Amino acid sequence: MYRHPQSILSLILSPRFLSAEAEVDRRVRMKLPARQFVCPDAGFEKLTDVEAPQGILAVVRQPEWDEAQVFGRTSVLGIYGDRLQDPANVGAIIRTAAALNLSGVWLSADSADHFSPKVVRATAGTILSLPVFHARDFRTFSSYGCEIYSAVLASADIVPLRSVRTIPSRLMIAVGNEGAGLASDIVEASTIRFSVPLAEGVESLNVAATAAISAFYFSGLRQDPGIGSMSSRRSA
Repeated sequence: MYRHPQSILSLILSPRFLSAEAEVDRRVRMKLPARQFVCPDAGFEKLTDVEAPQGILAVVRQPEWDEAQVFGRTSVLGIYGDRLQDPANVGAIIRTAAALNLSGVWLSADSADHFSPKVVRATAGTILSLPVFHARDFRTFSSYGCEIYSAVLASADIVPLRSVRTIPSRLMIAVGNEGAGLASDIVEASTIRFSVPLAEGVESLNVAATAAISAFYFSGLRQDPGIGSMSSRRSA
């Protein structure tokens, strides 16, 4: 329940929460170094925009990550979200990336704020353990030796996901806006443009689902540091 106790500065609890709290959870909570306050149920509901709050709120120290340090690792596998507007999608992508032990998530500057309440709730706490950055320009990935593989809709010149058998040791999986998809300059800069095979009659997947399927598949492939940005591997 309290995955990152060192990040919790204070807790606000409602009597309703305390009355239903399991004894094992109470013991863990009482050992936290954070200050703890009890707020009446009626007042507690005014502190949150959730319709049916669980009865516990936390003031948490925002994590700070060193992007250069992340890119300094021997291998990098991350997700880049281009103009993602739905907080639920952003949160789900962060949660997926954390679950698959990816290097991090990068979001375009005009994507939803990854510290907004809806995004934070959708991450289920993983926002505290996974590096997340707002990327001013996707072109900086190449300066760190990262390839870009773009998820796009299927067409004659697009590579099916399962046909990719190896990946570079430094890779960014790019997924695009919920309605418009990836910007054309990102697609053009990609080493590979791939699609997730879908059943007949299904036009597309939710962007968070696309990111999850792609990240799971690529994270299981053998890394080949020698792949590089060879034009012969470009799909268009």
